[in-house]
Amino acid sequence: PEGATTRQMSVIFRSQLERFDQANFLVQAQPREGYLFPDTYFFLPNATEAVVLKTMRQNFNDHISTIQDRIDASGHTLNEIVIMASIIEREADREDDRRKISGVLWNRLVKNMALQVDVTFLYTIGKSTFSLTRSDLKSDSAYNTYVNKGLPPGPIGSPSMSSLQAAVDPIASDNLFYLADEYGVTHYSRTYQQHLIKKDAYIDSQ
Repeated sequence: PEGATTRQMSVIFRSQLERFDQANFLVQAQPREGYLFPDTYFFLPNATEAVVLKTMRQNFNDHISTIQDRIDASGHTLNEIVIMASIIEREADREDDRRKISGVLWNRLVKNMALQVDVTFLYTIGKSTFSLTRSDLKSDSAYNTYVNKGLPPGPIGSPSMSSLQAAVDPIASDNLFYLADEYGVTHYSRTYQQHLIKKDAYIDSQ
């Protein structure tokens, strides 16, 4: 599935492949988090973790080659693009929102603002926005984007092509904030004051 982590992948493959070594897969796959392309794969029942890793990484390389020139022109490294795309994957489902959110997050980085995205906590402690505590937001995890400025140290899952394209081709704006309401509609703001007004209207008052 798009956005899946290597740990989630290991469970899927272990249930399907007779000779798949889940522990060995994780040892080799976790350093490649984000670089194993999410897709539909057809493996023989006796396929090993080595075959799976090689196939998925080659698929990633094939897809990246189609946007490599845009990555080169973006001023960002491949790793930065993959990390950003993995965040965008979790933040939005629609392509236009992904590109708008990409623009917001790159804007925040340019201004040396913390990204303040909750989805990185899903990767580290398995908590979503509505289950996070104040203590979680103050944790010293390298993936805590409230405490640490800049991108997290690595991808938080395997981004889809849509999210990779959004990361490399953001919609330009002056927006620095966004939030999603209970219907999944994303609202954007240029200032923190505007953001608070929308938070009150679309989140707190619901």
